[in-house]
Amino acid sequence: MHTVPLTSLARAGGCAAKYAAGRLETLLAGLAPVEAEDLLVGLDPADDAAVYRLDDDRAIVFTVDFFPPLVDDPRAFGAIAATNALNDVFAMGGVPLLALSIAAFPEELPTEVLGEILAGADERVRAAGAILAGGHTIRDAEPKYGLAVVGTVHPDAIWPKAGAQPGDVLFLTKPLGTGIVLQAVRDAVAPAWALDSAVESMVELNKAAADALRPFAPNAVTDVTGFGLLGHAHELASRSGVRAILDAAALPALPGALELARDGVRTGGDRRNREYASVHVESNADDALEALAYDPQTAGGLLVSMPSERAPVLAATFSAEDIFLHRIGRIEAGAGVVLTQ
Repeated sequence: MHTVPLTSLARAGGCAAKYAAGRLETLLAGLAPVEAEDLLVGLDPADDAAVYRLDDDRAIVFTVDFFPPLVDDPRAFGAIAATNALNDVFAMGGVPLLALSIAAFPEELPTEVLGEILAGADERVRAAGAILAGGHTIRDAEPKYGLAVVGTVHPDAIWPKAGAQPGDVLFLTKPLGTGIVLQAVRDAVAPAWALDSAVESMVELNKAAADALRPFAPNAVTDVTGFGLLGHAHELASRSGVRAILDAAALPALPGALELARDGVRTGGDRRNREYASVHVESNADDALEALAYDPQTAGGLLVSMPSERAPVLAATFSAEDIFLHRIGRIEAGAGVVLTQ
């Protein structure tokens, strides 16, 4: 089987291809929110997924996410795209049930390549406890793949972005740096092992982290994806009416990511994320740590705002179950985001 590398067919890959956050806010500002008593989460404000109440005990979580390839391995691309979409349901406190493929492929791509993309996605959907039940495919010069996912959540157990309280502790459940590593691969300056670590992180579902987190009733949760840690921290802080204080020295990084940032590797998403969030951010961190915090992530971890009295037990639970958890900051009264070193 011979084909051109998937990434050569894409102008931008993964969550770095997302519409700029500032432009998205402007676009959504023109849409009047739907008034429906059972629409628990919609556009006012927008969150990681929509939530609609069915009855007193059940609500559906609905999300859609797709993007161009960020790696050349078709099975890995399918798995990463599926993980990224499924993680939106976990970020709302939900459990995925059903997924449909959203695909756009050049007709010149061998069907074996497309089959590998679908196989990678199906494996991740099954691992999430859901079913890949169909989808829709169109012709396009630039490949794109993702999922529409439906899940369930109890109406009283939704994890919103709005809800963080002064005194909370901030945790992150995956290391940062996928955008930097992928850019370094494209620039042919990445160590040979760096991509493997990034792919391993991007195909890791947030299921185990969400399952361990659920009994602790966090105040606010979001997943860290295309807008970078600072962009998503700004959303959480602004919608909660609080100030997020992030410890730059405590930010976890993928192997090689911080060194590549110190060598000047940056993505186009870094610039867009700074345009969106920098007006809300105070920073005295060095350039590399600041770049890590602005770096667009694909299938990133959960950013969790947890009452401080529950934090030690939460950390012990994650440690006992061998699930990644890193304390990166705190919530205070005020507004904005502070990245301090």
